[in-house]
Amino acid sequence: MKVSSLLKALMLALGLSSTLAIAQSYPNKPIRLIVPFAPGGTTDIIARAVADPLGKALGQSVIVENKAGGGGSIGALEVAKAPKDGYVIGMATVSTTAANPAINKKIGYDPVKDFQAITNIAATPNVIAVHPSFAGKDFKSFLEIIKKNPGKFSYSSSGTGGIGHLQTELFKNLTGTFIVHIPYRGAGPALVDTVAGQVPIIFDNLPSALPFIKDNRLVPIVVAAPKRVAGMPNVPTFAEVGLAPVNRMAYYGLLGPAGMPKEVVDKIYAAMQKALQDPALRKRIEDTGSIIVANTPDQFTAEIKAEFEVYKDVVQKQGLTLN
Repeated sequence: MKVSSLLKALMLALGLSSTLAIAQSYPNKPIRLIVPFAPGGTTDIIARAVADPLGKALGQSVIVENKAGGGGSIGALEVAKAPKDGYVIGMATVSTTAANPAINKKIGYDPVKDFQAITNIAATPNVIAVHPSFAGKDFKSFLEIIKKNPGKFSYSSSGTGGIGHLQTELFKNLTGTFIVHIPYRGAGPALVDTVAGQVPIIFDNLPSALPFIKDNRLVPIVVAAPKRVAGMPNVPTFAEVGLAPVNRMAYYGLLGPAGMPKEVVDKIYAAMQKALQDPALRKRIEDTGSIIVANTPDQFTAEIKAEFEVYKDVVQKQGLTLN
């Protein structure tokens, strides 16, 4: 064997040994969990619900950090560029891994190639809701009003290129309506302004909107879910009103940068599985209207790929741009 071949073999062996050592000692310090949106939205709610139980299962603290902006792309990009040792992981959403990359060609990362999927924690319904001052309190009257008044009303979302933005734009195209998009740095700030009446309509994930719906500070109009939500039996799904393409739930999972050691990925996945065995945590998540998924890294990878393709198709067919 040539000297160069021996050297390569030695370097490979040392690299494998180093990776194995990292995996065996992982974790030996706190883990950062990046939420790519402002506090108060569904991504933040799910992250804070699982952070402490996940940390206990791993034996180290899991610290939630909000990195808002760019429809979730700023926080997602930080995760993609983080060291591959598992000490920086992030919340994966449809906005950051499908909708935003599908519409923004300059986003700076590939949602499939630049991340290591770990697990989809939960799937959540999405909802169009209005401020109580809005005249339309059900889907039929809501649609009639916005159809008769193109451009008069605006809607808030978690940010440009996010799931709320793209799903509402798809809704507008399918219904022939026009409402003005007001993007925010996350669902939390969008909810604040909508509840205050500064914006009359919001497209949001149900967990973050639900408390305001329960308090009668928002009125639900239509939901994206497999069936009607138990707490809102009179609110139809998009499929029921003839808008099946919009009837897509959101996912909230864990991911890290591509190239993480498999042993580290497996440890985080196993710890999340263990944490989700706690009935209290499951109830906390399910009480938001979410459904526990907790699939494998390979299954979540396939889910992200499929959702990305869906939104690329939506962007192309509907001619959507960031302008």
